[in-house]
Amino acid sequence: QVQLVESGGGLVQAGGSLRLSCAASGFTFGSYAMGWFRQAPGKEREFVGGFSWTGLSTYYADSVKGRFTISRDNAKITVHLQMNSLKPEDTAVYYCARKRSAVGTYYNTGSYDYWGQGTQVTVAS
Repeated sequence: QVQLVESGGGLVQAGGSLRLSCAASGFTFGSYAMGWFRQAPGKEREFVGGFSWTGLSTYYADSVKGRFTISRDNAKITVHLQMNSLKPEDTAVYYCARKRSAVGTYYNTGSYDYWGQGTQVTVAS
């Protein structure tokens, strides 16, 4: 079955960096677009970044553009989220997700059919 397992979260000081990973299994990884979302306490889950199934197109939320970079490693069937210049407002549980089809927006949770369990990122001021 489809599985997505995130790792790499933790506690970091403001201005620091973290690299999240999402190990995928149970499906043809190279045939699907993928995305990262995050959810802070009391807030809705929001889009962070995503890339097309070809890996040629990437998309980012305005709040992370220029600081976060999403990438995929097809050989290791892994998605990464490199987060630099972290801010306290980046504190959230981060989730990776598989986009259900090639059509549709990257920005809505409804466009994704499988989710990981999440990894906590805490940025201290």
